[in-house]
Amino acid sequence: MKKKIAVFTTGWCSEILSQFLTGMQNALEGEKADIFLFLCYPTHVDTLAMKKGEMNIYTLPDLHDFDGVFIFGSGLDYHDRVDDIVARSREAGVPVIMQGAKRDGISYVGSDNYLATKAMCRHLFEEHGVRNITFFAGTTDSADSELRLKAVRDYLEENGRSEDLKEVFYTKWENVAVTRHLNELCAEGRELPDAFICANDGLAMETCITLSRNGYEVPRDVLVCGYDHIDDSQVFDPSIASVDQCLTEMGSAAAKLWLDILGGAEQGVSQVIPCKFIPGDSCGCYELRNSDRMRRRKGREAFSVRAMTTYFNRKLNLIDSTILSCLTYEDFKRNLHRLLAENHDYEGDSFHILLEPNFGLSIYDPNIRLKTKGYSRQLEVIYSTEDGVRYREDRFPTSELIPNYDSEGPNHLYVFLPLHEADEAYGYIIFRDCMEKVENHFLHTYQSRMGLVFDKFRHALSLDLINKRLLDLMRRDPLTNVSNRMAYEDKEKYIQSKINSETAMPFAIAMFDVNNLKLINDSMGHDAGDEYLIRACHLICNIFKHSPVFRIGGDEFVAVLSGDDFEDREELKEDLKRHMSPYSAKMPLPSDYVSIACGISVYRPGADMSVQDVVKRADEEMYRVKAEMKKVMQ
Repeated sequence: MKKKIAVFTTGWCSEILSQFLTGMQNALEGEKADIFLFLCYPTHVDTLAMKKGEMNIYTLPDLHDFDGVFIFGSGLDYHDRVDDIVARSREAGVPVIMQGAKRDGISYVGSDNYLATKAMCRHLFEEHGVRNITFFAGTTDSADSELRLKAVRDYLEENGRSEDLKEVFYTKWENVAVTRHLNELCAEGRELPDAFICANDGLAMETCITLSRNGYEVPRDVLVCGYDHIDDSQVFDPSIASVDQCLTEMGSAAAKLWLDILGGAEQGVSQVIPCKFIPGDSCGCYELRNSDRMRRRKGREAFSVRAMTTYFNRKLNLIDSTILSCLTYEDFKRNLHRLLAENHDYEGDSFHILLEPNFGLSIYDPNIRLKTKGYSRQLEVIYSTEDGVRYREDRFPTSELIPNYDSEGPNHLYVFLPLHEADEAYGYIIFRDCMEKVENHFLHTYQSRMGLVFDKFRHALSLDLINKRLLDLMRRDPLTNVSNRMAYEDKEKYIQSKINSETAMPFAIAMFDVNNLKLINDSMGHDAGDEYLIRACHLICNIFKHSPVFRIGGDEFVAVLSGDDFEDREELKEDLKRHMSPYSAKMPLPSDYVSIACGISVYRPGADMSVQDVVKRADEEMYRVKAEMKKVMQ
């Protein structure tokens, strides 16, 4: 059986994440182990609800089922989430490897950003005569960013030049923050520093672009350095002087450290991978790096990337139009499944969409709320194939994570992405062996578009149903003034949602059939029949006075018993019998005649999976009682 490794991070650092994962996979080639990547895309400018909805995916796995936990801290600088994952891992007794951030007693693999940053500073000051710098930082709680900033400050202090750190500006890892800041600086005519040091290559490239738009050229007017040495920054013009963190080697070291721990080695060990500062065009070192070969390779790949992007956008547009044209939830499930079954070239033969069981029910009743923490015990299978084999069941145990998962086959990388609106969980999707999709942000585009179209469909259909109900239907029976069948169906859906989420309170279903309505209608007319139904309804309501009563057919009523009526159901049933007339099929009948057959069934948690299970038993008892009443008359 393969071992299972859970990896937690966000996808914004996709290029260095893919390097790290590649290093892990390389080190695990001789082992039987699958990587389960729990990935999301929160930003620091998102609402709290949006961040919660994204990072809810971290709650999905039961870590007792895993053999190792890796936290890629370069992408996950939300300390509360990291602390929660560490606590769950410790409770499960699973070894934890952390990258990019440290916790006491937790094994750590990182890169020597500190010395590499000092080397960067030494190069700028000694080779290029830099006299002052601005540091574009990430966030205050990012271990990587703060360590790099500390190295800059320490270098300047050691060389008696602390005042040369002109400004520290926190971007929250948002490129647009760099754009705004530099535009303001240039508009106000403030003097530029000699160099900008940026906490990652993305910020560095944005710095070059914004400066160029304001009439400044790099490196002619100002120097720029970054971190991570990603492919995009190497083919960028000017190529970015950057720190190579050697993420592939780091991922390999992390996997080997985990294997050592499984073999009995001590936990809590730290391993630091040396980093390298690599000069580039953006610091004026044209002769130290030849980026032309990589540019040519990227140019060669541009055609296939463009073709894939075009196909990808067409596929997403087709998904949008398919879903938004559906008029019911059943249409939604059927049409989306058919679309993916006919064309899943992009998704592959191992791809899954699993939704919360209340997602569909919430369309029909706005009072039904979706989970905001964790996922339901069972999820609804919208589409699921593993190695091209379709999962045949409609529901799937969430604890198993992947339908038709093969615990003995070749090693795989599974990527789990959340579907949600704000903090309400819709479900999740799973891709397999998709490193290039991790790297190029296609997964984020797919996840966000899928979540958006699900949200549009849900709200559009909900509004449509509301309008139809307001225009075409009334929830109250005009004869008896109790709720009608439509109201009962809504009530049934609501109770079903409670059963799905395992929060159903004790309840019982009482089914009623009014005897001899046809006899009265035929012999005395429908007006007399209507009066008879009203008398029968009043009796039911007076007996079960704390429960909603619904007229669901010509002579059929149903009550949902809870609270006192649930506790006293047997006494109330006997009270109903005492107020009824003896069963008779002969005319004339007394003017106050009322005869009702009643059956009551109690919801059994764990045994009953639907309201219909309870209704069926109540209905069967009602017909048994009706037969006994007729037998007594004979």
